[in-house]
Parts: sequence; structure tokens; C-alpha cells
Amino acid sequence: MTYTRRRVRPQSSRSSFSSRPQRSTSRGNNFSRRRGGSSIDVSQLIKKAQFVEKEVYTPTHSFADFAINDILKENIRVKGYGSPTPIQDQTIPHLLEGKDVIGLANTGTGKTAAFLIPLIEKIYNDRTQRVLIVAPTRELAVQIDEELREFTRRMNIYSVICIGGVGMYGQIRGLMRNPAFVIGTPGRLKDLEKQRKLSFGSFQTIVLDEVDRMLDMGFINDVKWIVAKLPEKRHALFFSATLPENTKDIMSHFLKNPVTISVKKTNTSANVDQDVIRLEGKPKIDVLHDLLAQEGFDKVLVFGRTKWGMEKLAKELDDRGFKVASIHGNKNQNQRQRAINDFKSDKVAILLATDIASRGLDIPNVTHVINYDLPETYEDYVHRIGRTGRADKTGKALSFV
Repeated sequence: MTYTRRRVRPQSSRSSFSSRPQRSTSRGNNFSRRRGGSSIDVSQLIKKAQFVEKEVYTPTHSFADFAINDILKENIRVKGYGSPTPIQDQTIPHLLEGKDVIGLANTGTGKTAAFLIPLIEKIYNDRTQRVLIVAPTRELAVQIDEELREFTRRMNIYSVICIGGVGMYGQIRGLMRNPAFVIGTPGRLKDLEKQRKLSFGSFQTIVLDEVDRMLDMGFINDVKWIVAKLPEKRHALFFSATLPENTKDIMSHFLKNPVTISVKKTNTSANVDQDVIRLEGKPKIDVLHDLLAQEGFDKVLVFGRTKWGMEKLAKELDDRGFKVASIHGNKNQNQRQRAINDFKSDKVAILLATDIASRGLDIPNVTHVINYDLPETYEDYVHRIGRTGRADKTGKALSFV
């Protein structure tokens, strides 16, 4: 899709309603709205951001204090890291000692660096070591690899990403080079192991990242299968935002005498102003157009139910002059990554997505999340709106009803 730069105007001259869609108030909204299988109490979607005084965390360590090499310390400094975040401050010392760790932390807390920094140090000191990192989504695997490459500049430490949506040939060639880090999604890793292109028994350290999300996506059997193939003697890291019941069986087989670090913050939705937009019979596309044309809608993530619906909406918005990209399951990995990169770099102002982007993506400065279609559950709704209001900023979430 070609991204246009035409000036976009409100649709008021092309339709019979005001260019400022009517937002609801909280009165009279205590009912459930069912749309395509969704049943959500609309009153839950109207909430002001809670301005809670932020508790100042004083780290016990500085990055200079950690027993890591000088090149890694310099790469951390160049990346712009000042003081360690709570998860980094509390986790890195245990990982440098080789202890198994359960890390409970929200996305956006510096969790990736918390496990990458000590594992890079381990590889730097012993080139026979190998690390396997299992992530729930292709996008998260790519983000982990990008951060790894920044931390390992001038260290001759290499990685390979093993994810679906792209051909296996390049990944197999990369694995033949015996990289120190292999980062992948459960399905592709399992396929490569079955083809004997990858052996889980060759990894001394294994990271399961965002385990609750992996289980939500139906990867529980793949994760159990991978864990069963791991060497008995291993260094194991388990990161998750929550610990649902079905994670406990995996934990019991995966970890040995783990240290638990919990730095969960207030739910991200506390930083989000939430409201509904009542369509009142007006075409959705026109209501969305008039919202996007308003001042302040600078970086907008729009969620819908279906791949086909989001692709159709992307074409319609493009025809109306908006700079837009889309991400969904029918896109190959290169297309998905290009859309995310264009959104991050502000080449496009609007990203349309299915729930493939509701978790695992850390995109800064999203001003608005718009639920063009309501999700199936309130939990999915919370994950969607968590893409805004990040890093102690206030975001806005609007839902069409």
C-alpha cells in the first residue's frame, strides 16, 4: 500500500452529522452490548484515568555496579539507559549468579534487558554456552532480537530468529552457524526441532517470555513439548505478567528452586481515559474519519475483529487521504514488521490491527486506541487499551457501540 500525505478534512460536508462524534456519559450505560460474539458491559468502557502519585523507586545497584564487562556497560550507556528499572535491579544479580528466576512484570518495565544483560555476560565469558528464548509472537521475538543486537555491539555474539511467516531456509542457514542466541515462537521452533535442524538439548539456558500470553494463544502443548526436550541441567528463566493456574504445571517441570521477583505495577489501564462513541445509526467509517481528522489524534491504534475487515478499512482510509498501515494474520512477517516500523517512526499515523497486536508490542507515544469492533472479552479489551497510557503517560481509549 502506498502511504499518501494528502490533507484530510472532516466528513461533515459529505455526511449529515456533526464532525465531532457524540461521546457518551456514564449515566444509563449499565447494559451489555453484544457485537459479533462480544458481550461486554458498556459501563466498563467509561472511566477516567486515575492520577495516582508515582512511587519513586530507588535502585540498589547501578549498571556500573554489576559484574559485567566494560563493552556491555558502554553499550548500555549508548542505548540511553540510566538507572536500572525495578525488574532489572532485582533480577540481574540473581541471573549473574546462575539462579532460576520467575519474573512477574508488565510489558514496558525493562524486562527484556533484565534477562538479556546477564545472559550476554554469560556468553561473553563462555562461548560454549547457548541461550534459547521462546516468545509468544513474531513481533516480540523481533523486538528481543533488536535489543540484543544493540547490547552486543563489538562483542561478536550472534543470534538467529526462528518465527513463522517467513521461509525456513534462511533460519536453517543461520542455525548452521551455531549462534549463541536462538529466539523464536513455539510453533516454528518445534517444526525446526522435528526436522532435526535444531536440538533443544544443546541449550544450557532457556527463557520463556510472556508465558501467560503463550498459553492464551493456545501454545500450552507446544511449550510443554519444548520443556520436555530440554536438558535436565539448565538455567531457566520464566517471565509472565500473570500466573494463571495452567502455568503452574509448566513451572513445576521447568524451574528448580527459583527466586521470584514481582514488580507488577498498577494496571496500565489506570493511565487511560476510557469512553464510548455511540454510532446512532451512522456509518462506522464516517465516524472514524471524523475522529481521526481531529486535533490530537497523532498516533492512533485501531482494533477490529477480522483480518478481512481491517484490510478493507485500511484501503478505505487510504482512499480518504490518511497515512495508514495494517497488521493481521494474513500479512507475511515482512509486511507486518514494515507496518510496525512505519508506525513507530511516524511514517504512518494510524495502525489498524486485529488482536495480534493487543499484547507484546511496545510502541511509544500512542495517543489513542480505538475499538472499531469490540473485543470478545473484557480481558482482551484491557490488553488492547494497554497499548496507550504507557511509561507513566496518559492515553485515551474510545470504543464504538
